[in-house]
Amino acid sequence: MKTPPIIWLNVSLFAITFLSAVILVPWRGIVHGYGASEWIAFIVLAFASGLSITAGYHRLWSHKAYKAHPAVRFMYALGGALALQNSALHWASDHRIHHKHVDDNDKDPYSAKMGFWYSHIGWMLREYQSQRYHDYQNVRDLQNDRIVMWQHKHYLALVLLMNIGLPALLGWLNGDVLSMLLMAGLLRLVVVHHCTFFINSLAHVWGSQPYTDKNTARDNGFLAMLTYGEGYHNFHHIFENDYRNGIKWWHYDPTKWLIKSLSWLGLAKDLRTSPQERIESARLQMQLLRTKNKVVHLPNADEIIEKVQAEYELLKLHLMDYYQAKKTLLEAKRKQLVDQQLLQQVEELKARFLVQQKHWRSLTATYS
Repeated sequence: MKTPPIIWLNVSLFAITFLSAVILVPWRGIVHGYGASEWIAFIVLAFASGLSITAGYHRLWSHKAYKAHPAVRFMYALGGALALQNSALHWASDHRIHHKHVDDNDKDPYSAKMGFWYSHIGWMLREYQSQRYHDYQNVRDLQNDRIVMWQHKHYLALVLLMNIGLPALLGWLNGDVLSMLLMAGLLRLVVVHHCTFFINSLAHVWGSQPYTDKNTARDNGFLAMLTYGEGYHNFHHIFENDYRNGIKWWHYDPTKWLIKSLSWLGLAKDLRTSPQERIESARLQMQLLRTKNKVVHLPNADEIIEKVQAEYELLKLHLMDYYQAKKTLLEAKRKQLVDQQLLQQVEELKARFLVQQKHWRSLTATYS
């Protein structure tokens, strides 16, 4: 197979920005130093650009996990240009192909099975996908979004404005243009590039698979710290339309917190979440699979597997009964038709589920 031609613009961009950040930023720090203003601008613009990718490009436009006010979409468009990761239209097209053909080396734009370097940055250095972009068929819905198309049309001008003009303006206001350009412009750009690139590479290599093993995506709490909450990637690849990636309250997911905050302010609505019973069922299936794999070499493996399977089926039945009752109770509350009998039924089903869940955990721990 013939190696695709090199995209010299991309190679030059990544090489020059990285090498300049490695050389010029420390040099300026040694000979001149950086003040609090440069560091604050670095942090603020890093979050502004990173969250524009995760909350805007990813969860809003690629997966339609919620709806956002035009003012929010406009800010995402500017922040996306600040992140310098192509237009929202192009990015979302790539990402939808990735989810549709995840780990398929021939179709997934950044398949992790092609290796860490390829999925992290290599896929952008050669013309692997150039034949795909002629009419953006898989993002026809986004072509009806005037803000998306405005950003797509004026992307280069917006990139220059946000990555050079904005830091230069902040530097002029602060009295040190060069330091601000290096810190809030150059270093911020390189850091955000590679942190968000980790979502395509490291998040498919390092971590656990609590929900599915049908693809390479992993959950990793530490990686979530570097990727604005996108490190819970195993969850995302099975529940891709959920506006959350970190579903527990303690999960570090600033993207989720931003979206929820916007909804409280009336700037976002129709936040989509996956049914809790589906999430629990996916987790149980993986626990069942792992337990079977651990005992398959034992002399009485068939007997153990049969026992574990029976306990799994019983727990799943209790789980579905309990969550169905919760839905019935919620609907009754909306109609103000709650009675004591219904409340008691929900509590009884919850108790049965929790007892069976405790038994299941004990059983699987025995064979772990």
